[in-house]
Amino acid sequence: MTVADPGLPLLHTRSYDVSSYRESDTRLRIRGRVHDVKPPGLYLPEDPDPMSIHQMVVDVVVEFPSLIIVDAQVVMETHPHPHCVEIVDHYKNLIGLSITRGFTHKVRELFGGPRGCTHTTALLQAMAPVAIQSMWSMMASAEGETAVEVGHRSTPDIRERMQFNRNTCHVWSEDGPMFSLLDQGEDPPPPLWVQERMEKLGLDPADWHNRRG
Repeated sequence: MTVADPGLPLLHTRSYDVSSYRESDTRLRIRGRVHDVKPPGLYLPEDPDPMSIHQMVVDVVVEFPSLIIVDAQVVMETHPHPHCVEIVDHYKNLIGLSITRGFTHKVRELFGGPRGCTHTTALLQAMAPVAIQSMWSMMASAEGETAVEVGHRSTPDIRERMQFNRNTCHVWSEDGPMFSLLDQGEDPPPPLWVQERMEKLGLDPADWHNRRG
């Protein structure tokens, strides 16, 4: 489903861009950027160009597979006030935190409100899920195999392999549809995007689980 352009006057655009990189077999780097832009002419009627008002970058280095943060850096490329940058060193307190469960609560506790930059703190909360999304990618990039093959070889029990998804959303809740299938000894179906790509490549999606060995 595609969401149509509302065709209304634009007031503000905020974008988050988060990428993860393999630094070594035991470390990954997660880099996030938040960018706020006002449309042309909103602040200065004679200005023909969009105006960037916030642009913050957060870099965290994370141990794998523990996902403990071992280094953190904040850079404020565009900010409204000279004093904004005085808070960047406070984000070194990310070091030692796990970027998995409980991370959002800890970020609010350490950096919420007057204890941090609201835009940088919001970006951090958007970065945490990328660490989880990078787990199998990290294994695959180290082994030169597909993520599914690596996961199958390193942890033969698919239920154990899926534990990092537990209670992350309603689909993967303890009593949700995915764990219900696992409880019955069945493999969950492949993601919709895998099914679509396999069909595009002329492959049978029903063969997805056979490709793990």
